[in-house]
Amino acid sequence: MPISDFSTGLRCRLCDKLYAKQALNFCKDDFGPLEVDYDYEAISRHITRSKIEHRPRTMWRYRELLPIEGEATVGSQVGGTPLVRADRLADALGVQRLWIKNDAVNFPTLSFKDRVVSVALSKARELGFKTVGCASTGNLANSVAANAAAAGLEAYIFVPSDLERSKILGTSVYGAKVVAVNGTYDEVNRLCTQVAFKYGWGFVNINLRPFYAEGSKSYGFEIAEDLGWRFPQHVVAPMAGGALIGKIYKAFNEMVKVGLVQTPVKTKMYGAQATGCNPITDAVKSNRERHKPIRKPNTICKSLAIGDPADGFFAAKLIRETGGWAEDVQDHEIVDAIQLLARTEGIFAETAGGVVVAVTKKLIDQGKLPRDEEIVICITGNGLKTQDALYEAIESPIAIAPKLEAFDALLDQPQEVLV
Repeated sequence: MPISDFSTGLRCRLCDKLYAKQALNFCKDDFGPLEVDYDYEAISRHITRSKIEHRPRTMWRYRELLPIEGEATVGSQVGGTPLVRADRLADALGVQRLWIKNDAVNFPTLSFKDRVVSVALSKARELGFKTVGCASTGNLANSVAANAAAAGLEAYIFVPSDLERSKILGTSVYGAKVVAVNGTYDEVNRLCTQVAFKYGWGFVNINLRPFYAEGSKSYGFEIAEDLGWRFPQHVVAPMAGGALIGKIYKAFNEMVKVGLVQTPVKTKMYGAQATGCNPITDAVKSNRERHKPIRKPNTICKSLAIGDPADGFFAAKLIRETGGWAEDVQDHEIVDAIQLLARTEGIFAETAGGVVVAVTKKLIDQGKLPRDEEIVICITGNGLKTQDALYEAIESPIAIAPKLEAFDALLDQPQEVLV
């Protein structure tokens, strides 16, 4: 039997005004962002751990807490990615218990954006959209293009013209119409807002944003379930628009509200950015309520290069309220951290993952992350997407003749030469 939609509408995060379920992302009274509201009491009567555990291991096992009617029509196989016990990385960082939530292997485009897109496009089909689109720094572009192709939707993808080549290729291959804009992500996003309202299309991170953002909660649901229906003490998450860190925390609180977890949420949340585009971490470290927009981001981490994050205010507020912290790292630290993660855990993360690992190390060294408490770090995309960032850091292979004595001579060289 199809599961009912337990969402009750959209609620302004500033004034609490309620709106019907529609393609709208801002309050018409105060322009505050809208968020999906739910009937948690009804959900608590319907959902149980047992029901969830007997469902397929995808993000849709938490269907009651996601805002669509009936079954998912887009991305039915998304989610269910591993939570990896990272003992070798823990040893390298000098901590006792470290976990990696690895969305670098998410289906179909190897990033957590498949979660948000599957919700947004399922909702787009409900609302009758035939054409969809997005403004993107790369991973979202890949995901919208792939999932729209599978759903038979026409897609327009707008990206900054200096985006990594691999992400352009990983979008164009699906047949989407890719528009490269000579400007920053924030300029791309403003253009998309105009396009969405002029042509009446469904842009996942603009007029469909309230539904789209809810997909990120599944990342948090899976962390808690995989830990044995409990919450970690610390979570380190990357911040671009600032929504993911808030939705993970919202997921934890919703699990308490509907009775899936009985203990209150005490998790401290930590945000990670690149120094070349750090509006949220700068606000936290400077003790300012509002972030200062970064006009021209300058970092190899394109996927986090959003100078004026839509959820920046809420992300900074959450970090303070939970007792966490925010940090940022330089490009060379990002590259080093990508290699550290790959060489200790066999996980190849994109530059955003390098940011998270490097920030985790920095927070541990600063004493802001305790060495004897449980830490979960969020890896949100695959390193195959950002290979350009590593070309100069990785040494070329040593060439030898196709003879055994040539290999013998190679082994006779000092070990440091071979590394």
